[in-house]
Amino acid sequence: MSPRKADPDTRARLVDAAARLLSDEGPQALSTRRLAQETGNSTMAVYTYFDGIGGLVHAMVHEGFERLQEHLTRVRHTDDPVSDLALLGRAFRHNAARNEHLYAVMFGGCSLAGFHLSEYDRQHGRYTLRNVTRSVTRCMGAGRFHPDDADLVSHRLWCAVHGLTTLELGSYLIPPYDADRCFEDQLVSLMVGCGDTPERAARSVSDSAARLPLLVHAPDPDGPA
Repeated sequence: MSPRKADPDTRARLVDAAARLLSDEGPQALSTRRLAQETGNSTMAVYTYFDGIGGLVHAMVHEGFERLQEHLTRVRHTDDPVSDLALLGRAFRHNAARNEHLYAVMFGGCSLAGFHLSEYDRQHGRYTLRNVTRSVTRCMGAGRFHPDDADLVSHRLWCAVHGLTTLELGSYLIPPYDADRCFEDQLVSLMVGCGDTPERAARSVSDSAARLPLLVHAPDPDGPA
């Protein structure tokens, strides 16, 4: 009798279950026995796919950034680079809401006592920032942003959107200054701070909001953003 084929979804289920256990209960809940219970697998599955709990922790970080990159690369170029840039911010926020359990692990907001993340793991996800840098460069080339260090501007935007997203996931933003209101104001303010006019920035940000549903339900991208 031929050996049973591995379930292609098992790896993803283990990553998601592990991240939720870390987020909800802390590292003490992260055991092969508990993961087996949560996913309906044997305790050997963690060793088969990750060589143990340590490998699973590293995989959570990498999986989180892969999902973020998938969201960001769905943003298509248009003749309005500021709208494209704002849509990248929306994609970042949408991914965080869909993968909240992974977000905390990706950015060190989840306790990992007993498990070591290397400097490589900490810096691994920086490749996703290249999407922002390319978009910022286009905004400068179109005369919408002041000429500047595109990488530095990208870091400025990243810090701002990450900060708001973290507050939103922690339920710190409440009416009348809830996450939606703060995010829309933040996007316009960031674009104006980079050199755009308030009127053009507001139009582009509004346009990006109309594009978000198409991005969320778009097929897999056929090229880079």
